[in-house]
Amino acid sequence: MTLLLRHFKLSYNKTRLVVVRLWDTMTNNKDDDFIDPLDFTLVSENKFYDVVDIPDFKENDSETIFKYLSDSIRLVSFGDYLKRYIFKKAAMCGEYDKIDLVVYQNYITVSFNENETPKSFTDTTTKLSALAKNWLTQSSVNRSVVFLLGFGLRMSQLEVSAFLTKALCERDFNFKDPIEVIYWYCFKNNYKYSQMLKIQEKYLNMPSKKPNDYSYMDATVEIKDSLINLNEEELLLESLVNLKDSIHKSLFSSTSEKWFLALYNECKRIIASFYTADELEEGNTKVWNIDEISEGDVEKVLCCGIPINLTGNLQKISSSKFASYFSSKRLSRQHLYELLNHLTPIDRFDLITLNFFIYANKDEYLDDNKNRYIAFVDSTNAILEECSMGELYFVNPYESFLLMCILADAPFSTFADVWEMSFNE
Repeated sequence: MTLLLRHFKLSYNKTRLVVVRLWDTMTNNKDDDFIDPLDFTLVSENKFYDVVDIPDFKENDSETIFKYLSDSIRLVSFGDYLKRYIFKKAAMCGEYDKIDLVVYQNYITVSFNENETPKSFTDTTTKLSALAKNWLTQSSVNRSVVFLLGFGLRMSQLEVSAFLTKALCERDFNFKDPIEVIYWYCFKNNYKYSQMLKIQEKYLNMPSKKPNDYSYMDATVEIKDSLINLNEEELLLESLVNLKDSIHKSLFSSTSEKWFLALYNECKRIIASFYTADELEEGNTKVWNIDEISEGDVEKVLCCGIPINLTGNLQKISSSKFASYFSSKRLSRQHLYELLNHLTPIDRFDLITLNFFIYANKDEYLDDNKNRYIAFVDSTNAILEECSMGELYFVNPYESFLLMCILADAPFSTFADVWEMSFNE
């Protein structure tokens, strides 16, 4: 069966991008089963379908998913994304991951010099070649490195955006952060680093004034919409000066918080219904409400597959076979407390996990795995897009794991089983 027909037959993925890429493959007269190794998304999608399409998946979903995560999946690092970008931009030949690291280091060094970009936003004695080696070998980097590479490698706004949302799995440009907006404006207009510095200096020297058009509680998407069509520097600066007094709050997105609280409360409602059902089964009349559900209750249910240590806390993630994939993905009571009290920003994995739990427990999809999958993908993508976090991404092992679980007959049980198995290996 051709790869194109295979995807149509499965019809699990509604994303038009898959069809477009496959159509390109067919019309370019390549072999039907050819998968471009540089296309991280299509490679990951193909592996995904290899798992969910086998006859054994329905009967042994937990074991099949565990084996996939153990044997088949590979974490694509930031360095991989950077190498692939340079490989394509420089029109290199061969396999991107087989080319000597020095070649990539030299490309970065030459490009930074040609584009008159410094090796760091702050003073450092480290040589550019050494920094380049770090960027090319690290699993992740600070988002400021992406912006610096954007200027040094003369990236477009869309290329920088892809690095933020896919290579880092973070939010896109933060339109509540004036400095990031300036970066975005410069990338959009193909400005060099020196031009960015001039705009930034003008902004920093402008007197702040009480915000009138924007505030911390404004939705980021509204601010973005108001700025996105500005093509004049002075109009941009005039708009950004209103954000000066609230820049310290830009870490926390009101849109992300809105969605987090909505999803969190729905999860608490589901858990309250579980507790009420348990009471009835025991002959009690107690009816639980969401106000009685604590962070500890949410942890107890959502992390039920993770072993508890002698102190009553979740076992360290380092004990899991999938620590590199699942690190920072657990909704422990400590993490929930930090999110609810604005001590740490909400990320895409917080939102995806909560929405997964909700869809895993929707009664209307008890016998309809395919439509549950479709509804979950559509709902999650809408939330992530509104929060400027990019759509679900097959390349990320944790997201691929959840997408497999949502196709199982008992999604949440499968989710918990795989977590538990990862600690027992």
